[in-house]
Amino acid sequence: MTSSSTPKVPAHPASPRPTPREGEIRAEARTAVLDFELARRYQELDREPIFPMKEYQAFARKGWLGPRAPRRVGGPGWKLAEEAALLEELAYGGGSVFAKLVLQPEFCSPLLHASAELIDRWYVPLLKGELLVGNQITEPKAGSDAAGLESRAEKEGETYLLTGTKSEIAFAKDAQAAIVYASTSPGLGARGISAFLVPQDLRGISTETFDDLGERWMRRGTITYDRVRVPSSHLIGQEGQGFTYLMEELTPERALLGLVYLAIARRSWEETRQHVGERTAFGRPLASNQGISFPLVEDYARLESARLFAWQTLEHIASSEGRGSDSDAALVKWLSNHVALEALDHAMQFHGGAGYSRRLPHEQRWRDVRSGTSAHGTSEILRFVAARELLGTSSRARS
Repeated sequence: MTSSSTPKVPAHPASPRPTPREGEIRAEARTAVLDFELARRYQELDREPIFPMKEYQAFARKGWLGPRAPRRVGGPGWKLAEEAALLEELAYGGGSVFAKLVLQPEFCSPLLHASAELIDRWYVPLLKGELLVGNQITEPKAGSDAAGLESRAEKEGETYLLTGTKSEIAFAKDAQAAIVYASTSPGLGARGISAFLVPQDLRGISTETFDDLGERWMRRGTITYDRVRVPSSHLIGQEGQGFTYLMEELTPERALLGLVYLAIARRSWEETRQHVGERTAFGRPLASNQGISFPLVEDYARLESARLFAWQTLEHIASSEGRGSDSDAALVKWLSNHVALEALDHAMQFHGGAGYSRRLPHEQRWRDVRSGTSAHGTSEILRFVAARELLGTSSRARS
């Protein structure tokens, strides 16, 4: 049986312009993949979904949680390209779970705008793997249109009364606290959205989890706030700036996620290449059949092209210190998702009946990558973002 730890599978290739530091990071990551048996753990966490605290804490000890977190708060202060190399190796060797563990503190980067007290209490322990902080943006009637949030936070003395429902929330049962986005100035749209650090054990919070198709270890769910009293000191930064803080991380995040999806698909592509070269039908290898070889070489071309686009976009983001490149990052994530899903579908198909079963990891990888078409910007909104910037379109209807 082909397994995700088959030693014949080639190592993931280096970046287009590798540095000695990148080589060190990739080597250490490959060692960790084997030492922690991440390929096996990947499938275990799908069958029995729990938050992988053991690996989370091990990554923290290595300085892998939030690698770009600034040194002033105890972070490693890595460069964007260095983090990208780590993510590729972890996704290629062990699947999406472990790459996304690395990213979680950066998903929570709005906390860096909070008070020193909040940073010390929540962000620093997050980097150390001592606790988990989630993000709560999406609502039943507001997803891509974050400006349409219906959750409200009304100032009352030294507290805010938080009321509303958040849906499709990762770590609904596991996070000790969450960054919650709510309107403090109804009628102002995005300019009225504020961010709060909300401990999840406050009175008035109820949670319901559900069974997902993929990324099951995240244990997503719905969280309802019924006039929850949040201390004023838990406001992150300034009122009305929550949406701005959220968007600061979104551009590099989308490009990095694109590389994660491509690395996952690249692993299945390599395993499939090996399989079709060894498996025979009608007296010859499957690879000699153009119905199989043509789709596989096309997948290779698309995966390589999307990867080069992703690395180029990351270089632009890094050179502009996070400014610009919004449209390219949006297209990187959209394109990477698209080509990765097609390559994974071919991997399942060319492994025959075994490819459709849970004996092999291809179907799980497909399910996990499929989540990317709706998380962190749907495929539809990503193309809208790109069209708005590249073509000058807007959300307003034209007569």
